Amino acid sequence: MTRYLRELRLVLTTLLSLACASPAFAQQDLIARMQSGGTVVFLRHAETDYSQIDTGRLDDRAGQRNLSEAGRAQARELGAAFEALDIEFAHVRTSPVYRARDTAELAFGPDAIEVTMDLVADDYAGGNLRDMIAATRGLLATEPPEGENLLLVGHRTPLEMVTGDGFPDTILPEGAMAVFAPGGGVTRLLGTVSPDALIAAAEAR
Repeated sequence: MTRYLRELRLVLTTLLSLACASPAFAQQDLIARMQSGGTVVFLRHAETDYSQIDTGRLDDRAGQRNLSEAGRAQARELGAAFEALDIEFAHVRTSPVYRARDTAELAFGPDAIEVTMDLVADDYAGGNLRDMIAATRGLLATEPPEGENLLLVGHRTPLEMVTGDGFPDTILPEGAMAVFAPGGGVTRLLGTVSPDALIAAAEAR
């Protein structure tokens, strides 16, 4: 009996750990939450061409990993999906690294975005890495106007640095969104939404 209880306790502990690690909201719930406003959405740039290598030179497009053709199409689809779902953004801020900037421009248009070093990729931050982390942390905690959201287009590794959470491709693939609820100067991760889920929700409307 004692062995049975130990094994039962191990199973229950494992299930509890998995439950705590799971997103608080299902993807459809997160989409509805974005439609209501009041979130900060961190959009990882769209799909990229991994045959290209980053050099760390910020203004050198040829020396960066850029969007693939599929990624450029994905960015346009994401922008159309946000519009079809009536998800409003008070501000769209993006990293200056081309794969993020191109994602934002293709989704929302160049006149609707703000390019900022506050969201730059870690290997392009140079000696300003601490400043970037602090700035991103502040953006994640910013409360948007009522009924609207704040969109940040950036990179996975800085998000992991800021939050202390892991975002592997299984959780935050390229083109996916991490949805946060800001308030009181802090922010809480609600969960993640895949690009396919957002696009499918828009197509189902």
